[in-house]
Amino acid sequence: MNYAATLAVLVVLSFSFPLTVRLGAQLGVPEVLGASMLGAVLTFSLAAYVVRWQVTRHRVTVQRLAAARAQVAADPSSPRAYFVGGEHLGLILLRLDRRREAAEVIDRFARLGGARESEIVALREALSNAERRQRRAQGREA
Repeated sequence: MNYAATLAVLVVLSFSFPLTVRLGAQLGVPEVLGASMLGAVLTFSLAAYVVRWQVTRHRVTVQRLAAARAQVAADPSSPRAYFVGGEHLGLILLRLDRRREAAEVIDRFARLGGARESEIVALREALSNAERRQRRAQGREA
């Protein structure tokens, strides 16, 4: 779930819980009020945790991307420069939904002499899967 969707869920929840509390009060059921308030507090706490977790995960990914780009800039002819923490620069770019940049990086990596064929095949397969998912998503929107 991306940040916009997370914020949309938070907005919906922030409007639905007061309505639930009012409905419970109008029906004369005080337990609903307590349960609704507890549910609201728990939901907002969980949502805040999830948003913080996503932001932290994104920040770590961006830091890995910067480190990988620095390694590649320092030694562009080394296939090992394309890896940070065991993860390829192309996969990091795909995770950030930067397919065009990922395709360029994978092509450059494939042209290197020391790159393993299995790594190249796995990267190209990940790229084609990402493009397939994008086409399916665009088909659903149309």
